[in-house]
Amino acid sequence: MTDRSTAPRVIFLGGLGRSGTTLLERLLGQLPEVAPLGEVVHLWERGVLADEPCGCGRPFTACPFWRDVGERAFGGWTSMLAERVLALRHRVDRTRRLARITHEDLPEYVRAYRRIYQAAAEAAQARTVVDSSKHASLAYCLLEAGVDVHVVQVVREPRAVAHSWCRTVARPEDGKPMTRWGPARTAVHWTAQNLALELLAVRGAPVTRVRYEDLLATPHETLTNLAQDLGFTSPRLPFLHGTTAYLTTAHTASGNPMRFTAGAVELARDDSWLRGLPRHHRSLVAALTWPLRARYGYGRDTA
Repeated sequence: MTDRSTAPRVIFLGGLGRSGTTLLERLLGQLPEVAPLGEVVHLWERGVLADEPCGCGRPFTACPFWRDVGERAFGGWTSMLAERVLALRHRVDRTRRLARITHEDLPEYVRAYRRIYQAAAEAAQARTVVDSSKHASLAYCLLEAGVDVHVVQVVREPRAVAHSWCRTVARPEDGKPMTRWGPARTAVHWTAQNLALELLAVRGAPVTRVRYEDLLATPHETLTNLAQDLGFTSPRLPFLHGTTAYLTTAHTASGNPMRFTAGAVELARDDSWLRGLPRHHRSLVAALTWPLRARYGYGRDTA
C-alpha cells in the first residue's frame, strides 16, 4: 500500500448526471499532470465487481493502470474490499445525511478514496486527480474528512437535463439501456444536488460553478478561467482548436459513454429539448427548478 505523505489535489465534479461532467472531466484530463479517474463512487460495483471496461476499452481488471492503482492502494482489488466500501457507502454517503454527515464509519469510508487518489496520482505521475462522481454527499464526506478537494459545480439548463434523462440510450458497456427518469423526478434531483453544492460554498468550501452551455459556446475562455480558479498558472490548452477538442485515451473507471471517445470532438450544443420535451413537461420542470434556474441564468425558452 502507498505510504507517501504528499496527497494529490482532488478536483471533484459535482452536479446531476447528464449535465456535462464527463465532457469537462475529459477536457481537464488533457492538462499536464492531471489524471481523470471517472466516477470513483461507482468504481467498486461497476469496476471491481462487474469488471466493466475502463475508458481505455480494456476490462477493469485487465487495465494496467487500474491494476497498478489497486496494488499501490490496497495490495490488489478484491470483492471483499468492494463489498465493504459499498456497505460503508450505504451507511455514510447518503443525500439525506447531509445535515449530519459525520458518522463513526466516515474515516474508514473516506480512507478508501484517499488511497485511490494517492495511488492513481502516483501511477499517472500526476499532481492532480479528477473525480467526476457528481454526488454532493460524497463531496461532503471528503471535505468533512479533511481531503484537499476543490469542487466544480457543473450546471446545465434543467429542461435539457430532463430531456436527456427521458431518452433511451444504450450503455456501451453491455448494451442495456441507461437509467431513465421522468421530468418531475429529474427536476427534484437537479434542485437537490445543486442546492447541496450551493450550501457547500456557503460553508466555506472551495466551489467553482461552470455552466455547460458556456463550456460549449466559449470552450477556451471557460476552461482557461476554470483552470486558473483551480490553481493552474498560465494554463495552455493546445488540445483546443476553436470548438474542436482533441482528446487522448483516458483511464476512467465509470461514467457517461463519452469516456470512451478519443480523437477530435466537436463541442456543439444540444438544444433538442426545445423540440423534443413536451411543453407541459418544460413548464413542470421550469416550475420545480425555480429559483435556482434563474440564479444560473436560464431564461424562459432558451438556455
